[in-house]
Amino acid sequence: MNLSIVIPLLNEEASLKELYHWIAKTLQSNGLLHEVIFIDDGSTDSSWDIITTLKNEHSAVKGIRFLKNFGKSQALHAGFKMAKGNVVITMDADLQDNPEEIPALYKMIIEEKYDLVSGWKKKRFDPLIGKNLPSKLFNFAARKTSGVQLNDFNCGLKAYHHDVIKTIEVTGEMHRYIPVLAKNAGFSNIGEKVVQHQARKYGETKFGAERFVRGFLDLITIWFLSSFGKRPMHLFGAWGAVMLLIGFCFAMYLGIDKLFINEAGRLITERPEFYIALTAMILGTQLFLAGFIGELILRTKKNVADYIISETV
Repeated sequence: MNLSIVIPLLNEEASLKELYHWIAKTLQSNGLLHEVIFIDDGSTDSSWDIITTLKNEHSAVKGIRFLKNFGKSQALHAGFKMAKGNVVITMDADLQDNPEEIPALYKMIIEEKYDLVSGWKKKRFDPLIGKNLPSKLFNFAARKTSGVQLNDFNCGLKAYHHDVIKTIEVTGEMHRYIPVLAKNAGFSNIGEKVVQHQARKYGETKFGAERFVRGFLDLITIWFLSSFGKRPMHLFGAWGAVMLLIGFCFAMYLGIDKLFINEAGRLITERPEFYIALTAMILGTQLFLAGFIGELILRTKKNVADYIISETV
């Protein structure tokens, strides 16, 4: 199979039929054998009924329904597990992503040998203050922190080689950083393509300004995990050693001063250096323990899916 189109959605009943027929028309005209996987992330409208109707009418349609709203990352994770295409395309269900971009993205993966190609909505129809400006700041911070030179990390329209989506684990709210996850997994040939952004035709956006706050927190998390996630002792142990060394030096200074230099001076417990030494040693010990506990967790953890599927078609 050439293509798997993975579409997470939440309450998008008005756009689903139009989106599917647009996708099908585009891919059929390009002779691409495909499947379209809709992941209903706990919709409360008639989205799932529409998906099942489409499935009954078109064999290319597949559907996954979550028991409740678990989030976009979990929806993508479930869709990636089901996908069988040589190339996997992700896109949003609100018609803001143009399906006519898909053939060009497919060719970049197959012919130009990219591991991942991310869309870049260079011209956006979103509000300047509410979305555009925060998005630019977010993307700037993501580039500087991750080293992945993309202009639009948040674009839902992306293309992946099959090996990429079967290797990476998309959990929490890490869907924004799939290119970073791919790079950390060893898929370094990451490209970008300017894509057409369209104004929302139906309904309202499901994401508010708070997503940028969560995005920056996730950015810090992914930096830590990519740098020390497999070796927490390297971080906590290093800082623990520094703190213990500082505490040991102050304790040695106090001991030498009291025993050999200023025997009749103040009590050691009356000197500020004593409390610096004590605090540093306690912090150093705690950091070492944090490193050990992190290593133990890594060696004993079990990967458990953090979503529940109620129905599949």
